[in-house]
Amino acid sequence: MENQQLHHLHYHLQHQQQQQQRQANSMMKSRFRRVCVFCGSSPGKNPSYQLAAIQLGKQLVERKIDLVYGGGSIGLMGLVSQAVFDGGRHVLGVIPKTLMPREITGETVGEVRAVSGMHQRKAEMARQADAFIALPGGYGTLEELLEVITWAQLGIHDKPVGLLNVDGYYNSLLSFIDKAVDEGFIAPAARDIIVSAQTAQELMCKLEEYEPKHSGVASKLSWEMEQQLGFTAKSDISR
Repeated sequence: MENQQLHHLHYHLQHQQQQQQRQANSMMKSRFRRVCVFCGSSPGKNPSYQLAAIQLGKQLVERKIDLVYGGGSIGLMGLVSQAVFDGGRHVLGVIPKTLMPREITGETVGEVRAVSGMHQRKAEMARQADAFIALPGGYGTLEELLEVITWAQLGIHDKPVGLLNVDGYYNSLLSFIDKAVDEGFIAPAARDIIVSAQTAQELMCKLEEYEPKHSGVASKLSWEMEQQLGFTAKSDISR
């Protein structure tokens, strides 16, 4: 009888703690207003990738963070955007006009912003975001991820860059980057630009606490040259 009462008390306390945690999450004030998510336009073969996209969307909703992404409703892009939209947060899809036909990308939820091409798409997503997160994806995801890492290394922005390493999907990429550090092609301080975690909740916590430790290698240069070359200036991306 006594054991049963103890078990009941333990269950009650555990339930109470879970409720308090949920309340704390719902009251959480994030440092970010909007996060840019890079991810695949395919769902991937492992269902854990799809689950991670939905969980990331729910994390953004819990923290009252809006989403900017590459538009469309297919693959992981569709899952994360739908989760954020269903949670009542603002969704901004930035998409080149050539990719806008519904048969190519599906129907975007939330606000759609059409741009002239891929360079403008990346620059607009970067301008709108306070942080970046990459879910599993292919060439496009890697290209977007590595570009914002490079911009951080150059001092164009100091926004956090997160890697959601679902089931070790990005282990080989992280190993390659460590190899580049060992071989002298990436500075050890620049390795810290990448924040990685296996779950959406852990990654968001790390990004909230992130403080830049590197110094932009070209921070003394005037990034106004980018604007003259037809790209977005530092002042826009680093706002």
